[in-house]
Amino acid sequence: AALREGYERFDPAAYLHNNYLPPRADFSSEDFVVPWKLRCLAETFASGEGWGWGGCSGGKPPQESCSRMGKLRHGLGEQLSAHPLPAAPSKPFPSPVLTARREPWQEKQRRLRARLRRILPIDVHQPHPLGSPLCPPADALLSAFCLEAVSPDHAAFTRALAHVGTLLRPGGHLLLLGALGESFYLAGAARLPVVPLSEDDVRAALADASFALLDFRSYSMPPALRTGVDDVDGVFFVHAQK
Repeated sequence: AALREGYERFDPAAYLHNNYLPPRADFSSEDFVVPWKLRCLAETFASGEGWGWGGCSGGKPPQESCSRMGKLRHGLGEQLSAHPLPAAPSKPFPSPVLTARREPWQEKQRRLRARLRRILPIDVHQPHPLGSPLCPPADALLSAFCLEAVSPDHAAFTRALAHVGTLLRPGGHLLLLGALGESFYLAGAARLPVVPLSEDDVRAALADASFALLDFRSYSMPPALRTGVDDVDGVFFVHAQK
């Protein structure tokens, strides 16, 4: 009930401001958290792990989706229904993500949107999160700060991870970004609960969901980035294989 009430008051612009502008999204140094997250993703996609054509992206934020995943499907939560893509904003958030290779952000945005097939509702607490089995299963799945933010406890987080795993083909790749030690975050007037996770919790949930862990990285949130918009201790990045 608290989670549903919080999302009814969720302010996406405030969430983006809190997390994807300086100081957290300071691109003057790779020591800040947003450059760290993007580096984890970039290094993994550049590793040549045989990424396929079909990919799913679950959770938030879209800035962390990668154009190497040929067909992206964004799960935005069970309160949404499938609908056409909205008109593109005048400028992406944040533009440094799109201009890292000195490519105009408008062109990067155009290519990324061309790869986005549909926006689908998803309920990670159901055995089939999309309502029915995904056919064909995805080659890769990216979930960013989603599962712990919609799970009331550790058991629910573990089940949710197993449920999203059903979207992957055998041998498919899971990329997971999430919060460590976080119990709440703010998005405007909304204060949303989060199940606090430790590294051991994440590793155990992956094992229970039959994922083989390929890479685990963690980032400790420095005092300068603890701005009061949450109580997060750190961030984890996982690359696992079904």
